[in-house]
Amino acid sequence: MKIVFMGTPDFAVPCLRRLIDDGHEIAAVFSQPDRPKGRGYKLVPPPVKELALERGLTVLQPTKLRDGVVAEMLRKTRPDAAVVVAYGRILPLDVLEAPRLGCINVHASLLPRLRGAAPIQWSIINGDRRTGVTTMHMAEGMDTGDIILQRETDIGESETAGELFARLSQMGAETLSETLGLLEAGGAPRIAQDDSLVTFAPLIGKDMAYLDFTKEPNDLCNLVRGLNPSPMAKMPMGGKLLRVLRARTAEGSGNPGQILDPGRFVVACGSGAVELLTVQPEGKKPMDGGAFIRGLRQPDQADQAEPGPISG
Repeated sequence: MKIVFMGTPDFAVPCLRRLIDDGHEIAAVFSQPDRPKGRGYKLVPPPVKELALERGLTVLQPTKLRDGVVAEMLRKTRPDAAVVVAYGRILPLDVLEAPRLGCINVHASLLPRLRGAAPIQWSIINGDRRTGVTTMHMAEGMDTGDIILQRETDIGESETAGELFARLSQMGAETLSETLGLLEAGGAPRIAQDDSLVTFAPLIGKDMAYLDFTKEPNDLCNLVRGLNPSPMAKMPMGGKLLRVLRARTAEGSGNPGQILDPGRFVVACGSGAVELLTVQPEGKKPMDGGAFIRGLRQPDQADQAEPGPISG
């Protein structure tokens, strides 16, 4: 099939690679513009663009989609379908209707659950036991189209968003390959989403990253997993921000934020406690939470975690 691909981050890379390996003709690759990164604010291309250039594909990075230019280009290119994977832009109707067989999206949740930009993180933050990927016929609106295929997987008890991200990106590529086979054969299903089951997965805000120890231990552990590797859960400590990479529920009780064990980094919560297993002080590498707290246990230091902004 003749395909136009639209995607930007790491999650979309396995899908583009699978399309190439399956022998589809990639007419063009759309990606978000290069972004400045690092101390020097050097422009860095997104991962999808890097792969496309490695494979000699045409890359387009428009800043506008609603001026008719992209839709006209698609009509002239005459692709069979457009494949959209974490592109980061809502497509207008003239773009959605330009490909002969429409636009196909790969979404990292079991729709209609977790429509939106951050379904992987929210599946873990919410404490879900299962998730998966969905391919769908795109429609106007955010993740509202008819479902084609869904594939499910368990979420591990200690699995982080980064680990789940890696698994679902590969699952998405496999499901996309199967979906395009059905589309080409004229047998792609159209299963309407049940609007009564819709939930949302908005962008993760930085204010969410601060641990609020008045909350329940399981909720805090899920937040730590869901924010790893970015933006990472945080807490003020010793006048600086301490990142928390791994945590688990623990025995103990006390005032929320109270450090309960001088040898392990156990902190009292709303009820029960959490043990901070891996932490990262500012400007340092990740380290064992117990080793960190033992290094702070000086006679003049308080045994109370400092209050920070309340997590969302």
